[in-house]
Amino acid sequence: MRDISTLHQQIYQTLREQLISGQFAPGKNVNARDISQTMDVGLMPVRGAITRLVGERALEVQRNGRFCVPALTRRRFDELMQARQQLEPLCAMRALPFMTSEKIAEMEACDQRMNHSYTTGDAGVYMQQNYQFHFTLYRAGASEVLVPLLESVWMQFGPFMRSVFKMEEKSDIVDKHQMTLEAIRRNDAEALGLAIRADIADGVHLLKQTLDDRPDEEVRAPE
Repeated sequence: MRDISTLHQQIYQTLREQLISGQFAPGKNVNARDISQTMDVGLMPVRGAITRLVGERALEVQRNGRFCVPALTRRRFDELMQARQQLEPLCAMRALPFMTSEKIAEMEACDQRMNHSYTTGDAGVYMQQNYQFHFTLYRAGASEVLVPLLESVWMQFGPFMRSVFKMEEKSDIVDKHQMTLEAIRRNDAEALGLAIRADIADGVHLLKQTLDDRPDEEVRAPE
């Protein structure tokens, strides 16, 4: 029988990564019983993990007592993107000395799977591989501060990122992932920071097209 604390952590981590990779849409109800059945675990550790995510503002409690993924406001969006623009280039440059050929190859594979997802129309693959691309780099530096902070930020904006999948293939934006990989191969920290900032700026540009002009109006990702 699995230890309850270990099980709770596993469920929490699974839900956290699902939020980060956009597998839950903004406004979507999160049902503890459904999660329990899907993961084949008891209700108690699921509820514990959900309560923890509520405390981290990744989920919220509705008036009827149900849990859901928060909708996104323009103000919250701006703050999350500012956090990304400040933290991600720093984390990437800090991780650069620890990058290996194996990690670069892993990032290349993620980018290839992302590109293939456009032809298959699989938003889930796009989101998961984008997350893995970035965090393969960020985690290379083994930061005990920056990586957890970035995971928290991604967990809050990840559900809204799915809207980019439908818009990206219609844009003429240059692939900043290739710029990122080239900077890593050259061991060029300044170019790496610029590539990460440019990648985030592209996401800001695309996501803003889905947001209402009113700063405090809640908005949800397109179905």
